Amino acid sequence: MRIDFFLQQSPVFQTSRVARRIESSLNAALRQEDLTFSESLMLAAIFLEKKTVRPSELARAFETTRGNISHTLSSLEAKRLIRRRIDPEDARGFQLELEAAGRRRAARVVGILDRMQSQLENEIGPAKLETMLRQMNAVEQLCSQLTRG
Repeated sequence: MRIDFFLQQSPVFQTSRVARRIESSLNAALRQEDLTFSESLMLAAIFLEKKTVRPSELARAFETTRGNISHTLSSLEAKRLIRRRIDPEDARGFQLELEAAGRRRAARVVGILDRMQSQLENEIGPAKLETMLRQMNAVEQLCSQLTRG
């Protein structure tokens, strides 16, 4: 197609393409746990916190909408991995707790994600990964500036 050259040269398109492919690979790696990448991140976040977590905190941490968080949490609830309970300090909100099965699954997921990170660092090197992340952030900031006018 005529647009192929543009797409190959576009950092925005290539970043999007790479992100989709990485998420697909991660979903395949996490399939053994019957979880998507998004569900795995939510479980890991709840598991790693020392205090109870609110959905709004997850939305801020993952830079997404509360609606997206709610959808993922509903899926985790249906799988009996978490439960939402009314926040005793604010009856308008919820606190999230892991069920026993959720704690076990979260521990395995954290292990899977940690091993993947270690393999990336071993193959590519921590310095190159850090440089890549800085460059990606620079592209993101530039795109943000360009779209603000």
